[in-house]
Amino acid sequence: MAMSSEFTGFHMEGNVPEQHGLVASAGNWICNLPNNSLAFLLADVGYDVWMGNSRGNTWSRKHLQFSPKSPEYWAFSLDEMAKYDLPATINFIVEKTGQEQLYYVGHSQGTTIAFIAFSTNPELAKRIKIFFALAPVTTVKYTQSPMRKLSSLSRKVVKVLFGDKMFSPHTLFGQFIATKVCNRRIFHRICSNFLFTLSGFDPKNLNMSRLDVYLSQSPAGTSVQNMLHWAQAVNSGLFQAFNWGNPDQNMMHFHQLTPPLYNVSKMDVPTAVWSGGQDAVADLKDVENLLPKIARLIYYKLIPHYNHVDFYLGQDAPHEIYQDLIRLMRESLPN
Repeated sequence: MAMSSEFTGFHMEGNVPEQHGLVASAGNWICNLPNNSLAFLLADVGYDVWMGNSRGNTWSRKHLQFSPKSPEYWAFSLDEMAKYDLPATINFIVEKTGQEQLYYVGHSQGTTIAFIAFSTNPELAKRIKIFFALAPVTTVKYTQSPMRKLSSLSRKVVKVLFGDKMFSPHTLFGQFIATKVCNRRIFHRICSNFLFTLSGFDPKNLNMSRLDVYLSQSPAGTSVQNMLHWAQAVNSGLFQAFNWGNPDQNMMHFHQLTPPLYNVSKMDVPTAVWSGGQDAVADLKDVENLLPKIARLIYYKLIPHYNHVDFYLGQDAPHEIYQDLIRLMRESLPN
């Protein structure tokens, strides 16, 4: 999904792929009002915005060989998104526009994929002018999100409960609740609590009149395997590839008996980071462990009142994040 600013005789400032978080979709970047949504703000100042949808979500279900009804289709996690999908996205933008370098904005899992891709693929890393990491996630040792509950279950139990295909898809029932129930003021509190249970609380920063919009777009789904990968990360405290469950399978995928560790310090990309003090997913302790590993950290801001969704839903996000993000882009342009 691409959105382009169309200004007559206006020099196009650059290309910005945006990648959303876990079980979310590209709708995150445009679900607020135009003066509050990062994609619209970037387009307004002359950037071409490319909104990625991670494989397996509502808008990303096509495959050349496999049907979404087959387990083979769903045999993916962060590893595949980082190894195949993100490079394909970036190469597609470069081919379409002829611009060799671009800016990358990620939120949550959108940052995880980038940390893996840019640290393991130096050629891809060269194509990124600045990596903007909102609520960055590499290790999730200290996360307080409901993922913790998944991590206490064995793989067999997870597969019995959720199957081996899709996790947390968007449903017609969910759509009904979002659009016909959550749009009524009487239900605002209950509906917002559902949103905050997953992300941390910050009710003052949410535009309650748009609750039905937020909830009608999420969750957008991912694979059960991806959730198992996240549960593995919670248990191990490591930033590591997916453990396929036995040495033979690991050998087949990685040419070694155990999954390789991802080394963020190998990433040679100028990086700007924003984190939240009330973020239940990207816990501050995990972020503080990550920051010294970022070799080219050009900017860091901790926003004490921010939860995990404030980075794209917060009413004050333009003031707290987007103005500085756009300024950093502008300053990186040759005079």
